[in-house]
Amino acid sequence: MRNEKALAESRSFGVRNVPTLRPLGWLARGLQDLWRCPVPGLLHGLAAALFGMLIWRAARDHFWLLAGAFSGFLLVAPVVATGLYAISRRLERDQPASWRDALHAWRPHDSRLVIFGLLLALAGTGWVLTSASLITGFAPAPINSPRDFLRVVVLDDHSWLFEAWLMLGGVLAAPVFASSVVAIPMLLDRQVSVFAAVLTSWRVVMAHPLPMALWAALILGLSLLGMAAAMLGLIVVVPWLGHASWHAYRDLVDTSRLPERA
Repeated sequence: MRNEKALAESRSFGVRNVPTLRPLGWLARGLQDLWRCPVPGLLHGLAAALFGMLIWRAARDHFWLLAGAFSGFLLVAPVVATGLYAISRRLERDQPASWRDALHAWRPHDSRLVIFGLLLALAGTGWVLTSASLITGFAPAPINSPRDFLRVVVLDDHSWLFEAWLMLGGVLAAPVFASSVVAIPMLLDRQVSVFAAVLTSWRVVMAHPLPMALWAALILGLSLLGMAAAMLGLIVVVPWLGHASWHAYRDLVDTSRLPERA
């Protein structure tokens, strides 16, 4: 009964059609939001960069763990950017925005965001453990550095370990992306159940396979560039993608029939 109610709720509003290259426009508008209100975004990015440096320092001699941890970060990133969605929401309404508005988005009495965050954290943790188990269990030699990972896993002509690692990662990442790509901004913006938001996110992905594939590739590519720049690139990449994700939601989903979240 609850599932049927959520399905009916999700179908009560529309999914807009967008052209294949529209994700480039989301990036442009995300950059505009970051320029208009830089402090909250850069603080988010700095926190992400420091967290990435901490992970690297803690596990730099265990790259089998780092590979899963950094890719797992991409799974939980949408909920980390919740405060940035709140900033873009205020800027869209020509309202003043500050870091206080970003913090306010995390008010504890809204359990929907907490529930979604926990689910994404579980998915990320599951992938880290799966990745570590796969690499340590099947690699023909110890993986303790990026060079080891490249030599033993990626470039090994006698093993399908890298292909299996990528396939498993994709099997987990694809449904997580499909479930969260517009769900978290929607939960921030409207009074809607978690399940209805997830169903809407799936509707968006199924209706726009090419634009959403491009969007996923842009998120992955920019995130990897940010990490490759000694994590410092995340200071800009994280808020840029966070603000852009808000515009993706606003572009793709017609929520005019739903009550707004205060």
